[in-house]
Amino acid sequence: MTTATRQEVLALYRRIFRLVRKWQAASGQMEDTIKEKQYILNEARMLFQKNKNLTDTDLIKQCIDECTARIEIGLHYQIPYPRPIHLPPMGLTPLRGRGLQSQEKLRKLSKPVYLKSHDEVS
Repeated sequence: MTTATRQEVLALYRRIFRLVRKWQAASGQMEDTIKEKQYILNEARMLFQKNKNLTDTDLIKQCIDECTARIEIGLHYQIPYPRPIHLPPMGLTPLRGRGLQSQEKLRKLSKPVYLKSHDEVS
């Protein structure tokens, strides 16, 4: 990991902790705020721990992009949890045929960047 990449990752980690200090649940209830703050902290710690040994710069860049996207989406929608996506079954049209395997491959390719690590952890 280069020095610049390391600094970027540490800056994201600090940004998450600053975000948690200021976080307010959309419902306005203190119990919800505490639960959401705890979720953000646990999710950040778990994903940073899981990815701490990455050495491939492309994978590190993907993780940074995912983290940034999740922060921005959380701030915009006022929810700390990843936004679910809905794709109807057999709703993606492949170039040839409508087989189940091609649908699964297209579904995997169409997954947004902010959900890449969510399914691996859950």
